[in-house]
Amino acid sequence: MHENFAFTLKKTEGKARLGAITMPRGTIRTPAFMPVGTVGTVKAMYLDQVRELGADIILGNTYHLMLRPGAERVARLGGLHELIRWPHPILTDSGGFQVMSLSALNKIDEQGVTFKSHIDGSRHHMSPERSIEIQGLLGSDIQMQLDECVRLPAGRDTIERAMEMSLRWAERCKVAFGDQPGKAMFGIVQGGDIADLRVRSAEGLRPLDLKGYAIGGLAVGEPQAVMLDMLNSTLPVLPTEKPRYLMGVGTPDDILKSVACGIDMFDCVMPTRAGRHGLAFTRRGKVNIRNARHAEDMRPLDDQSDCPASRDYSRAYLHHLIRADESLGGMLLTWNNLSYYQDLMKGIRKAIEEGRFAAFMEQTQEDWAKGDIAAR
Repeated sequence: MHENFAFTLKKTEGKARLGAITMPRGTIRTPAFMPVGTVGTVKAMYLDQVRELGADIILGNTYHLMLRPGAERVARLGGLHELIRWPHPILTDSGGFQVMSLSALNKIDEQGVTFKSHIDGSRHHMSPERSIEIQGLLGSDIQMQLDECVRLPAGRDTIERAMEMSLRWAERCKVAFGDQPGKAMFGIVQGGDIADLRVRSAEGLRPLDLKGYAIGGLAVGEPQAVMLDMLNSTLPVLPTEKPRYLMGVGTPDDILKSVACGIDMFDCVMPTRAGRHGLAFTRRGKVNIRNARHAEDMRPLDDQSDCPASRDYSRAYLHHLIRADESLGGMLLTWNNLSYYQDLMKGIRKAIEEGRFAAFMEQTQEDWAKGDIAAR
């Protein structure tokens, strides 16, 4: 394995990019989907399964892991890789989004954020330096700067102030991160749904010469068209030789269209969360297994899939499990969904390599549009 962090851009088709990130713990094939292991577990899955499906990297969450079991405890136990039995790359996000979405936020200022835990109400302070320290204690391979994530819609003044704060925090995070061979810190472009602020944020991050750049603060309820507009405004400003990570995105359609804009990395809770609630992603689009029409349907979700959850279990059984609120239902649908996402990424990479990404995208969207009933 490579001793240092490196990104190689292998091929492009239009703006779509095929590449690889090499690190001491392994190679990440891009475009990549990173399953979310919020508290050190990809919900309802064994990590061996996650690896077998094709995941090169998973994501852990700084906010959740600092609250429990605690970053210092994880470090005493040998680090996150050792604790959860995942020897491959891990990316940790900085906690900024969770502070916005989960916490009773008391105060945000130049020094950082002070917030109450959503678990027990205890008070915590996280500065940019402390965020990087926590991620170091966890031992993650790719660490994210602390940023201020704004709920949309919001006024220009609010978005601009948060964007500029995030830029200043990026500089402090870079200093705190220092030089860690084989590891990387990514900056985060903010700016809400305002294109010129996004451009300013990207221009402000470029001189820091970070190992990679993320687009944050999207997929928070804005229309897909707005998200794509922000990508098309922002990505031309970012260096082509560095990986680009769209945080918290998204649906299979979001991923396809964002790859077409030039994004290399994705993460989202959608495949696991949807699976636990009875929604399956398939080649024929979404399937709500709760629907009564599946109650006596002995077909599998997808007889062409290599995934046992998709191929070997009947819809009737999956319907029964979800309706009966049995744990196995959520486990099987999560397995199916993560398999579908990784198969989609594999198909995207192969299509770019062969110069047929545009055709692959069109065919994939046509298959979704045919719908699940047409598969009978």
